[in-house]
Amino acid sequence: MQEFYELSDGFQIPKIGFGTYSLNGSYGTRVIEQALNVGYRLLDTAFNYENEGAVGRAIKNSSVPRDQITVASKLPGRHHRYQEAMVTIEESVARLNLDYVDLYLIHWPNPIQNQYVEAWQALIDAQKAGLIRSIGVSNFLPEHIERLEKETGVLPVINQIELHPHFNQATQRNYNASKNIITEAWSPLGRATEILKHPVLKEIAVRYGKSIPQIILRWQLQLGVLPIPKASHIARQKNNLAVVDFELRSEDMMLIASLDKETGRLQQQDPAVYEEF
Repeated sequence: MQEFYELSDGFQIPKIGFGTYSLNGSYGTRVIEQALNVGYRLLDTAFNYENEGAVGRAIKNSSVPRDQITVASKLPGRHHRYQEAMVTIEESVARLNLDYVDLYLIHWPNPIQNQYVEAWQALIDAQKAGLIRSIGVSNFLPEHIERLEKETGVLPVINQIELHPHFNQATQRNYNASKNIITEAWSPLGRATEILKHPVLKEIAVRYGKSIPQIILRWQLQLGVLPIPKASHIARQKNNLAVVDFELRSEDMMLIASLDKETGRLQQQDPAVYEEF
């Protein structure tokens, strides 16, 4: 059964989503449709993933009613200028073949380009126009969010950031919580790197009779984080959803927290300097 977080704008969002990065074309459509059939009700895409069409087709093919599905997409760095942002949002809605998008995020702040406030104003106006239900950001640091609030008076409801056992983002999570912003985790399983073979996680998984991905996702839920794992195989899709019937003890939460590394980013994409286009 789905559980929900309540966003600061009053809307609800499932506590676990489905990541669609690299799920493209007819194959991607089939995998995403399968995820909906398994029980996912939050689909995360982006303009730059070039699969909004596949996501829209999966929604259309699925027997799940549209009003039960939360669809999220993201604005790319090359379209931060206000007018370009508005057109890109319209294009996202059209590609998805929907009347509106439930959640739209600025994908990266691109601070060197320094047009993210302009982009944020476009999201605010697109929301007023009914194209977007909820607006948020991705990979934004506290200083970026402070500036959005100062210059527009509007805070994001979600900040989607890299978050996994080797990079648990405690400082950013605490900041987000202080602003009533839900933290969403991209690459929650560390992109299936050596994280999924870590002996500490293996030991915890054995103790609970669960898989390592289930332990990681449960850890994130208990932190108040919204993970969006991607899985192509139906068994993994089901396993990643089946994390509501147990609870990690505080000592195990601390053990997982101890795996954090200062250099834990998977691809060294530091939002203070990284530019996405």
